[in-house]
Amino acid sequence: MKKWTTLAALLAIPATAAVAAVPYHAMPRGFEAPPIRERPIAGVLNQQWYNYKADILEAEKELISDLRRATDREDRWDAWDEWQTEVIDADKDYVKEMRKKGYRVGRVTVGG
Repeated sequence: MKKWTTLAALLAIPATAAVAAVPYHAMPRGFEAPPIRERPIAGVLNQQWYNYKADILEAEKELISDLRRATDREDRWDAWDEWQTEVIDADKDYVKEMRKKGYRVGRVTVGG
């Protein structure tokens, strides 16, 4: 049920408004942000894609909340670390589900 509520909120908010709230400028030095997919695998819009987007939105909301409550540098680092873990897990889950459905993530190699 939570996924559907989050999905409804995700679809009600334009993508730029949802992403604009994340304070990427406040990311700690040396911290690497994981990539967040902008397009679905193989261009397929399905329940797995919407679950992925809902998971990303939820991770961003938690990050903002955690950063607001942070009292020191360690709290801020922990918030970003938790966000990174959630984004990576969401991507792994999405790729796994798409593989089960027969879709593969393409990889391009340049050079020889």
